[in-house]
Amino acid sequence: MLIIPAIDLKNGKCVRLRQGRMNEETIFADDPRLMAQRWVNAGARRLHIVDLDGAFSGRPINSAIIAEIAREYPHIPIQLGGGIRNEETIEAYLKSGISYVILGTVAVTDPVFVEYACGMFPGKILVGLDARGDQIAIEGWEKNSGQSVIEMAQRFEHFGVQGIVYTDIIRDGMMTGVNLDATVALAHAVQIPVIASGGITHLGDIHNLCRAKAPIFGAITVRAIYEGTLDFAAAQRLADELNG
Repeated sequence: MLIIPAIDLKNGKCVRLRQGRMNEETIFADDPRLMAQRWVNAGARRLHIVDLDGAFSGRPINSAIIAEIAREYPHIPIQLGGGIRNEETIEAYLKSGISYVILGTVAVTDPVFVEYACGMFPGKILVGLDARGDQIAIEGWEKNSGQSVIEMAQRFEHFGVQGIVYTDIIRDGMMTGVNLDATVALAHAVQIPVIASGGITHLGDIHNLCRAKAPIFGAITVRAIYEGTLDFAAAQRLADELNG
């Protein structure tokens, strides 16, 4: 299982929100490029970047910084979400060096576009399913879509997406532990990779995800590695040990 450090961008800075609320942010660094360097030096095998401004505006906002990070670390796969809602944006990000784009709001509001994107950019499309309970939230987590997480994941699997990034909104940024039951249920419901996000706090969460009887591909961590309750390098070593 990969431990994937996240870099959340707002106004050009590296931040973390609580439950996706834009007015409840903690600034961790003025220069996100230095944070990328920190995690790469610590042994990160993949980076997760979110353009929070883009997620709320529906268009790329921090694309220049994102492109700089991709150019600096061409050997590190980067998965990117936030404000990616059309073919032109996907193409531009992939050309800039991004490995995978994450479709969130548009995946739920326009599933046909996901199928089209998978055909145009095979192996490059992930879908982000951000949930309150078993329902997907959209538009920067402001609205409830009324759609079921598992049903939508299975539909996207049929379309050919590379994987699912599953976030429990209630736990996101709250340091309350990962939603293991929901993550395991989703991993059992589909055959494509599932990446867990939201609430990961300490090595116990990594242990539980690795020992769960489900094929969980990765775990995204943000606040825990920035505030020090989880040592990133130690977390990846533990995952490697437990997964053989």
